Amino acid sequence: MGVEAGAQTARSRALAVLRVRSRALAVALLPAAAAVVLLVGGSTGRVTGRPWEIARWIVTVLAVLVLLAAVGIALVVARARPAMSPTVPISEESAPDLYRMVRDLADRLDVPAPSAIALTPDCDSWLEDRTHRAHGRFSSGGGHEPQSADGRRGSPPGGRPVPVLTNRARRAFAAPVLVIGSPFLWWMRVGELRAVLAPVVAGTGPSAHPDIAAARRFVRGLDAAVAVASAPGRGPLSRTVLAGVGWVTRLLLRGCRDHAAEMERGVAAAAAERAQAVDYGVRIVAQEQVGLAYAGWDRLLTRVALPAWRMGRWPSRLDVGVVAALTELSRRDRLAEGFTSRLGERPACDLLEEPGTVDEAASLLAARLFHGGPAEAGPDWAPVDWQDYPDEVVDRKWRTDAARLHRVLDTLGVRHPADPALPEADGPTLARVMDHLSTARSAAPAPDPDPRAALAAHRTDVYGEMGIAESDDPDLAVGNERSAALAAGLTAELAREEASAPAAPRPAGGAEQQGPDHALWDDRMLPLFPLQPPRTGRELLADHVTAMVCCSAMDTAGAAPGLDWLDGPSLLVAGERATDLGPRVLTLIETGDPTPLRDWLRHLGVRPEKPVRLV
Repeated sequence: MGVEAGAQTARSRALAVLRVRSRALAVALLPAAAAVVLLVGGSTGRVTGRPWEIARWIVTVLAVLVLLAAVGIALVVARARPAMSPTVPISEESAPDLYRMVRDLADRLDVPAPSAIALTPDCDSWLEDRTHRAHGRFSSGGGHEPQSADGRRGSPPGGRPVPVLTNRARRAFAAPVLVIGSPFLWWMRVGELRAVLAPVVAGTGPSAHPDIAAARRFVRGLDAAVAVASAPGRGPLSRTVLAGVGWVTRLLLRGCRDHAAEMERGVAAAAAERAQAVDYGVRIVAQEQVGLAYAGWDRLLTRVALPAWRMGRWPSRLDVGVVAALTELSRRDRLAEGFTSRLGERPACDLLEEPGTVDEAASLLAARLFHGGPAEAGPDWAPVDWQDYPDEVVDRKWRTDAARLHRVLDTLGVRHPADPALPEADGPTLARVMDHLSTARSAAPAPDPDPRAALAAHRTDVYGEMGIAESDDPDLAVGNERSAALAAGLTAELAREEASAPAAPRPAGGAEQQGPDHALWDDRMLPLFPLQPPRTGRELLADHVTAMVCCSAMDTAGAAPGLDWLDGPSLLVAGERATDLGPRVLTLIETGDPTPLRDWLRHLGVRPEKPVRLV
């Protein structure tokens, strides 16, 4: 599909969407037109008689009611705030080279330049219309009206002067905001970013067409009105009225949904075809980097950032971490060989005046979107640098998990190993954990209280305090009776800690110029994109036992916490990463066999009978 064919398809589908709007208006005006005919006929004496008199009153009342309902629905559609993606706005003063590159790209494509630029903490790029009056500005990217090359207001970014417009006209003609994935800026080179953005920027051409812009505004308004009608917390009267509004807007959405989808496909096809003439060869290589960046970003979030977020810390240089993670991937994976040779070229983040500040803002927004963290740093939500990550996150995480493990053991009534030769035998030791999990394999009955009875009492108390029903999770059966009991206790303990955690404070004021524009989107549904489902009992138990082993290795054998860019927290023994611990821990918790883990500990000189330091 060529440029003209795609544009023609988009325009025809936009007209089909607008015809849905016209038909809805015609239906709303039809009773009024009938009432006018009857009233005029009565006043001229052509329509007389009692039946016609009754019909005039009925149709007139019906017309008034329909008009009032139509006006009400139109007001809801017009005033409802369309959904807007959470982003970090980038002003032109903070990234003049980036704005210059985008404008040059728009000139080559012969399309209007985007009105502003913003960053999203994700591996994607798109155009977003922010001209709705509820957004506060005709473009909210950098918070400034586009300037010409000589600094004059009222000119588009390309520098071509236009007449001074009213606010309403500016909203009608303002180009959309260009949203760029922040990992692209740090991993891609300038030429690669330019090639990737070419099809996106080319989409501003169709966006300027009046019919396409009007159709998009109509669909966004209907979508926002449906959200308003579905919002909870309304009174009985409001719920009844909004139920009718929701029914009408959903009916209109169904009528124009297929046309709107075909319109967007036509716009995308026209933009992609127009961008073929710009950096075509580079775009093939750049698309490979898009997939690689997405893989590294996902790995960094789930393996590295998520453990820190759970500890109340947020890495302040996530985008820098993407480069480190992908560089490590290139070193390990032969399929990624050669990608690091690009690093000698100019990175796209050099187009920013203060890349560190932007990276920090994007990192904080990522923590909010993917984990639901607070909007601002605080005592319980502090940033952490990568060089401090092992000590402030890894070490603290392991010792916190080990402390929770021993608290659950205390609740289950598990005794400490009784050895008179060890004056500190009552302390938190790895031997206590291993003996408890491996006792179930012994032929002799264990002297400890029945773990299932203790677990039942513990879970009843915990779930009763939380005010929720007890859950029967089949994943809690992790191999043997004692492992299952310990896994269930850890699950209940974590649930109680999460239930008692204070809610994240909502922002008190507007967003900063360089900070996330959270004032323009609803943060009550955070996290918007949770990274992982809740961990199963097996995973929780394996994590906590591994943490206890690492604490014992650090305190008795000189091991150290470390950071692996692809796998997250790791144990360093003599400067080397220990990669063979996981299977031995799983053998212990699933089969109750401690022999592989004991051999591993003996080889490293770890003393499981010595108490460890906990948080």
